[in-house]
Amino acid sequence: MTRQSLTTDELLFVSFVDKVFAIDRLDGSIVWKWTAPKSTGFVTMLPSVDRLFVSINGYTWALDPTNGQELWFQPFKGEGIGTAMLATMRDGAADAQAVGAAVATSSSGDGGGDGGD
Repeated sequence: MTRQSLTTDELLFVSFVDKVFAIDRLDGSIVWKWTAPKSTGFVTMLPSVDRLFVSINGYTWALDPTNGQELWFQPFKGEGIGTAMLATMRDGAADAQAVGAAVATSSSGDGGGDGGD
């Protein structure tokens, strides 16, 4: 059973094609699930204190990380599609660590590539 009133520090965010899950870091239970109302494809995420930014094929959303509620949506009409790179200066060192970890993960392992189809 999921514990009540989890903080974002107690959550792990996981994404699959057009879906984002928040799961309890202690027991692995699903706290919330969000499915993109537009597009399908690789999900890019950036946690930022009070927002979880999510981008899929040119569409970008801000979600409330505690409950998955959509806070805003930006379609970037006519600007292109594909895997987005997300960055923010709001959290300073915390965001730099997250971006650095993502870059290190993508550049290590099997010699590159996106591992997709």
